[in-house]
Amino acid sequence: MEVILLENIAKLGDLGDKVAVKSGYGRNFLIPQKKAVPATAVNLQAFEERRTELEKTANVKLEEAKARAEKIEALSVSIQAKSGEEGKLFGSVTVRDISEVAEAQGVILEKSEIRLPEGPIRELGEFEIDIHLHSEVNTILKLAVVPEA
Repeated sequence: MEVILLENIAKLGDLGDKVAVKSGYGRNFLIPQKKAVPATAVNLQAFEERRTELEKTANVKLEEAKARAEKIEALSVSIQAKSGEEGKLFGSVTVRDISEVAEAQGVILEKSEIRLPEGPIRELGEFEIDIHLHSEVNTILKLAVVPEA
């Protein structure tokens, strides 16, 4: 299935690219999420007429993501957790916990933007959490997991 991308998508293409994707990916994800349209002659012509509008929208989203990245880089959050003597947590610190603590300090983070490739945090210490805000904007959040007093 060929589609026209309506936004930049990592590892697939940029705005306006005509790409071939598996039909399930196109039908079930790209088209319903309004990230692409089927590559028909009518859609190609309609896309060319809307290209400047879509590029402007994409640039606005990119600028917003860069502004959020600056706020996040300046932020340093800490989470108190129950722990044992060796620094192991009773439980874990998850994406949800990180999102809630950041929101309490005035920065809204979606759970899908927070990357924990090694899974939930299960020990005390300081961590650098990857935050993926946009296909072109990644930043780091400083997180300290401290024992409860």
